Amino acid sequence: MTMTSRTDQHEPQREPAGSAVATTDPEEQHYPDHAHVLRIIGALMAGMFLASLDQTIVSTSIRTISDELGGLDRQAWVTTAYLITSTIATPLYGKLSDIYGRRRFFLFAIAVFVIGSALCTSATSMIQLSVFRAIQGVGAGGLFSLALAIVGDIVPPRERARYQGYFLAVFGTSSVLGPVIGGLLADQQTIFGITGWRYVFLINVPIGIAAFAGVWVNLHTVHHRVDHRVDWWGAATLIMALVPLLVVAEQGREWGWTSTSAVTCYIVGFVGLTLLLLAERAAGEEALIPLRLFSNPHSGVPLLVSVFVGFGMFGAMMTLPLWMQIVHGYSPIQSGLAMLPMTAGLMVASIVSGQIISRTGRYKAFPIIGTALMALGAYLLSRIHVDSDMWYVTACLTVLGLGVGSCMQPLTLAVQNAVDRQDMGIATSAATFFRQMGGTLGTAVFLSVLFSTLPDRISDAFKAAAGNPEFLGALRDPAVAANPANRPILAMLRDHSGVSGSMTSDSSFLSVIDPRLALPFRVGFSDSITHVLICAVAVLLFTFVLTWFVPERVLRGRTPAEIASER
Repeated sequence: MTMTSRTDQHEPQREPAGSAVATTDPEEQHYPDHAHVLRIIGALMAGMFLASLDQTIVSTSIRTISDELGGLDRQAWVTTAYLITSTIATPLYGKLSDIYGRRRFFLFAIAVFVIGSALCTSATSMIQLSVFRAIQGVGAGGLFSLALAIVGDIVPPRERARYQGYFLAVFGTSSVLGPVIGGLLADQQTIFGITGWRYVFLINVPIGIAAFAGVWVNLHTVHHRVDHRVDWWGAATLIMALVPLLVVAEQGREWGWTSTSAVTCYIVGFVGLTLLLLAERAAGEEALIPLRLFSNPHSGVPLLVSVFVGFGMFGAMMTLPLWMQIVHGYSPIQSGLAMLPMTAGLMVASIVSGQIISRTGRYKAFPIIGTALMALGAYLLSRIHVDSDMWYVTACLTVLGLGVGSCMQPLTLAVQNAVDRQDMGIATSAATFFRQMGGTLGTAVFLSVLFSTLPDRISDAFKAAAGNPEFLGALRDPAVAANPANRPILAMLRDHSGVSGSMTSDSSFLSVIDPRLALPFRVGFSDSITHVLICAVAVLLFTFVLTWFVPERVLRGRTPAEIASER
């Protein structure tokens, strides 16, 4: 017996013994057995490893990359470009895979991701790197959503939490390895004649080739083409709605939030959003993001919560490696190791919540607990300052990780459980899409807030340092005046010229100037990050309130007896 669904029909073929369990409910039929599922999941995890490793490996190396390519204040584009394309591509993968089958698009996603990674290795400017990261994002958009959609195809709802634990193990492992590997590579001047940080992207190439081969061999889904229409108008208007808003979120601090360019982006984004809603309404059943997902509160509310979870989560997470390296003076590898407590918290919460959900069939409590812990973790992190002990930061990161791990899986399960199996690709990609959309907006907005407030915060810190005896002693020290590395700071103080753009685009000077002169810069940077984290707390508190309105539908199990008892 083979898996079948309305839009993803398989040709008759012989399956291993026990590959399906018959039930009296058509929604519960045709699921492969545990051994067969494990073989498929093994292939999927290879692709998942690529995307999850890339999300974390860049975080601890971005300062080194930005300093070499001359654009610490432009680093948001490197992250935002990746998130824009992956966010926009996600619903397209879901729709196309529902129509044409999952396997070919999963392989396509891996191939594009590997090509983008190879291009990133050759980048010579932050603009080039941002463009190549955008190509990477096109591939990444399919890796997460399609892997989870395939799990939704082959595993009953009640058991998805247990099987998705395998993916969370991969995510947790890559989250542990990513920051450490990224920091280790960024610390190397060259490796075999190639600059160390370039291996952050180059490492994806052999892993991606191996993942492609593994998926090609192990994931076989023979598909009969079904005559459905792809919602290209929805895709076009989605781009029109998102890109201008993300651009103004990144560029607003330079343009001015009420400048002509910013207002133009607001108008284009609003028009794009209006056209998107009209296009999706006209597309009906063929919509890229079906509006029926929102008319159904069992899917609509979790999708809305996912936006704000992603927004607050990325706002808190993206700034912490910068604080560790710029404010605390950590090397990239040290900051990677320092992020491990958050990963440990994420893994523990994900595994525990998955096991409990699998046994009880209930999930609503976990987003509530998770957003509360995320808000608490972000608040505690907002109390850090330039001389905070790392044990305190470690404890805060653990709380934040526990919160993130409690939220991600239950929200996806809630959306999957609200739709029919033929809509599994769209539903899963929608859950991923809205979380990524929130993360994209959060990254753009919070990094924009960080770098827009940074010059004033640093200037205030230098003014406050005027009463510090050690700082005054440095200004009077002839050795300090004679050191060429200190001259930009001394010139700024002498001319009252304020913080220059070069200081916020390349922070490498902090390691060579006199520590007494560097301290106000570190204080100002820490104060700006505190401001960002307070904004994240506000978003997460709102999200916590919103999670109470998530409706709960008991997850369906496998056997007729379980189905009858749950009803």
